[in-house]
Amino acid sequence: MALPLLTLYHRPGCHLCEQAGAHLDALNFRYEWVNVDADPDLRARYGDDVPVLACGERVLGKGAFSRGRLSQVKVLLLREAAGRS
Repeated sequence: MALPLLTLYHRPGCHLCEQAGAHLDALNFRYEWVNVDADPDLRARYGDDVPVLACGERVLGKGAFSRGRLSQVKVLLLREAAGRS
């Protein structure tokens, strides 16, 4: 069962964003990086809330992401995927 492709909204040089990316990698998430500063609409939407993890338009969380928190997100997404099968 594959996890959906997630979006990690970030800002270059943000240590919390880099940490979130490292934890996502360690937990084998599929995700893409999107720089909020490159898009005025995203900058207005997320401001200083980065990192923001989203699945489509659904925000899964904002701020610091520990491995434990991301593990909970992973379980949730896997359960949802299993329910759609």
